[in-house]
This record gives sequence, structure tokens and C-alpha cells, in this order.
Amino acid sequence: MRIGELARRSRLTGHTIRYYERIGLLPFVGRDASGHRDYDASILTWIGFLDRLKTTGMPIRTMLEYAALRQARPATAPDRRLLLERHRVQVRAHVAALREALTVLDTKIAGYADTTEGMNDDDGPAEPDDGKPLRARRPRAR
Repeated sequence: MRIGELARRSRLTGHTIRYYERIGLLPFVGRDASGHRDYDASILTWIGFLDRLKTTGMPIRTMLEYAALRQARPATAPDRRLLLERHRVQVRAHVAALREALTVLDTKIAGYADTTEGMNDDDGPAEPDDGKPLRARRPRAR
């Protein structure tokens, strides 16, 4: 399939596909008789996996490390597994932090729903420790 078809099916732009090729995230692709890139449909599975890694926040340099290990298969399977296990620890910590933040949001939203006057703004201290009301700072002259 040509790059336009791959872009449509993978939901990546042609620019992103070329970038991934240039940096080594996508394997070298052959050309057809007219010189156009000719992708095999199996590349969609790899692109889907890269998208999942990106969604989990994996840095591109780590994705590149994984891709390089993948190209050297099968002897690198233990290394690939270790890389993914390390990343999973980070993802789980991020998910836990997001759950805590979601709980705070849910509590805040529920507080607004329970009152007609709105909640007391307890997002932070209403007054400084000296008891004086907060004031906006004057902009500095430039």
C-alpha cells in the first residue's frame, strides 16, 4: 500500500510516517516500480503498537530503543520485555496519580452540585498567613 493509504488506515499523517521512517521507528520500506513506497499491511500492527506506547507516555528515544531491539530479534526478547516492564511501572504510577487527581475533581464537582451558592473556594489559602487579604501584584515597568 502507498503512503496515502497507510496514513488513512493508521490515522497518522504522511509527514509523521516519513519522520518515523527517518528516525528508525518504522523499518525500511521498499519501493514499487514507479518509485512509491510500498508498505505491507502488517506495518499497521506495528504502528498500532507504537501508538499505544505513545499514549502511555513512552519517550521516542525509548521507543527507538525498543524498535532497535525488535529488529535484532529473537535474541532480544528478554531485553524488550525488561524495557516494557520498566515502562509499565511508570505507567502504573501515572495512572495512580491520575486517579487521585480524578477523585479530587469528583469531590469538587460534587460540592458544587450540592449547593445553590457554590462551594467555598478551598483551592488554596484565601488569605496569607499575616491575615491580610490577597491583592493582585502590580505589573513591573519595562
